[in-house]
Amino acid sequence: MPKLKIEGVGEFEVLKGTRLVTALEDNKGEPLHRCGGHARCTTCRVEFLKGEPEHMTDAEKSKLESQNNLGAFRLSCQCSVEHDMHVKVLMPFSQSGLSDPGPRPEDHITP
Repeated sequence: MPKLKIEGVGEFEVLKGTRLVTALEDNKGEPLHRCGGHARCTTCRVEFLKGEPEHMTDAEKSKLESQNNLGAFRLSCQCSVEHDMHVKVLMPFSQSGLSDPGPRPEDHITP
């Protein structure tokens, strides 16, 4: 199983193919996901310190390009854990002032 290291939180074994946003949420990474994981809001943004996936969904690329953020961060809702990764959650729920992180994303990447 791949290891997911969450900066400031710890290191966890994650089932290969798990959606990154879900792996973060299930392991105290506190990602926001206000749009429910559909690459619309960019609140689930992460910085890859190691192990950034080479693949980027069309939805992620389009959203990041539209906001001039391509290369600045990645959307955890559009990545899956296929190998060891080290990430930093850039918008943690506990620092958001919101009442909840957003609706739980589906297990598979959408759209």
